[in-house]
Parts: sequence; structure tokens; C-alpha cells
Amino acid sequence: QVQLVESGGGLVQPGGSLRLSCAASRFASRLTVEHYAVAWFRQAPGKEREFVAAITGSGGYANYVDSVKGRFTISRDNAKNTVYLQMNSLKPEDTAVYYCTGTTGWGRSVSLYQVWGQGTQVTVSS
Repeated sequence: QVQLVESGGGLVQPGGSLRLSCAASRFASRLTVEHYAVAWFRQAPGKEREFVAAITGSGGYANYVDSVKGRFTISRDNAKNTVYLQMNSLKPEDTAVYYCTGTTGWGRSVSLYQVWGQGTQVTVSS
């Protein structure tokens, strides 16, 4: 079972930036990090878990929810087994626990993703 560990969350003022990291390890036999698309979801208190961004195994294609387009960038370094989420121009409505997750498929649905990290808190407040 793949293990995912997020880091990089914290408290930031509106308009500020954070970079989240997701480190992957313990791949199943015959699978490597390139076999997994990786996504970031977020969940605010009292709300459902929401898709934020995803990137293909090769890193050649990324997909974003409309509310973060132009502000967030997802990227990956397969040599380091790490996926990043660069978050710029942060808004209070971006406040949530951010989760890293992986799938051998592709899409925005929570049900597609088999492996989840423990989450990292992002708080945007003045």
C-alpha cells in the first residue's frame, strides 16, 4: 500500500503563498510513482471534501478546480517521489485541511482515489 505524507501547511495572511508537499513511499510491487496520478483535495469544517488539482503520473497534464485556476500550481518530481501544490494569492475561503491522494486511474471523484495522506491544515486569515 502506497503511503502519502503531506507537509507545508500553516497560517498565512490573505494574498500570501504556501507550498504544500506530498511525499510518497511503499509502492506496491511492479508499480512505481509514475503509475499514479496524484491529486489534492481539501475539506473545510462542515463541508464535503472538494477536488482542488490533479496531475498525471508523468507530470505532463494537470487539472484544476475553477476557483484556484491561475493561483495554484500542481507539479511533481518523480525522482524525489514528491508532488507539490504551490498556492499563491491565498484567500480566506481557501482555508481547509488539504489532503494528498493517489490513483492508478484519473478524474475528480473522491471515489477514484485509493490512498490518502493524513492532511495538512491551511488557514488564511489576517
